[in-house]
Amino acid sequence: MTTVTKTVIPVAGLATRFQPATKAIPKAMLPVVDAPSIEYVVAEAAAAGISDALLITGRGQGAIADHFDSAPELEQALADKGDEERLAKVQATNDLARIHVVRQGEALGLGHAVLTAADHVGEVPFAVQLGDDLIDPRDEILPAMIAAQAELGGSVIALMEVAPEQISLYGSAAVEPVQTHLPDTDVVRVSYMVEKPAPEDAPSNLAMIGRYVLGPGIFDVLRTTAPGRGNEIQLTDALQNLAASGTHPVHGVVFRGRRYDTGNPLDYLKTVVSLGADHPDLGEDFLAWLRDYVAGR
Repeated sequence: MTTVTKTVIPVAGLATRFQPATKAIPKAMLPVVDAPSIEYVVAEAAAAGISDALLITGRGQGAIADHFDSAPELEQALADKGDEERLAKVQATNDLARIHVVRQGEALGLGHAVLTAADHVGEVPFAVQLGDDLIDPRDEILPAMIAAQAELGGSVIALMEVAPEQISLYGSAAVEPVQTHLPDTDVVRVSYMVEKPAPEDAPSNLAMIGRYVLGPGIFDVLRTTAPGRGNEIQLTDALQNLAASGTHPVHGVVFRGRRYDTGNPLDYLKTVVSLGADHPDLGEDFLAWLRDYVAGR
């Protein structure tokens, strides 16, 4: 049994970098090959044994929750056509998790989005998944993070080595070794975190990517965390306060698998190509076309 059964998925952003594509539809509903990006995130949680997903949404984002609801007319149309394969895929989204929705109201930062989940989460550890980060299902990280939190307590963040010149795009962490009983898992103790530092000021090239397993103590800290970078309540600042307190440890699991970024149009296109090339039904034909297309450029 997993020690974590709830995940919080903030999706309330305005997606300004994708306008006008996201003027009328949420960015989380943009397709990545044959599923919206939010489906990859919820499926990742379900594969880790998490059965409860809380979406932190904003105005005009009802389609995100609708995607995980039953669609009787569509399902009946597919059944009438005898399209059992597509019917199964549509129905599978209905049962990935129990979906709940909380409206953020005013987008005041990731820390504020997480804080809106306090009443739903209660006094238990929980996951946070950022929808801009897609983790390849062949390289799962949430189970290792959940196991680390169960053994070590406190909170656990996902870390990934990036090129030094890219660290200003992420939160950065200073770390030190720690002993655990988790085989084949690179766990470190986090001593210091800073949000989007200049490369010369970064404590390391370990970037904080969008996966967290947090202890419920994070909520009290978020309530007293002042706005930081961008005049927003930063989750990184709250975690730094916890790490500095000495009473709520913060650890990191270093991820060396495949991660895809959908946070801007160029990386979104790279993600579609990467996952399209590996798709079990489309990949072979897509790769053949892609090779011919590139060769002819």
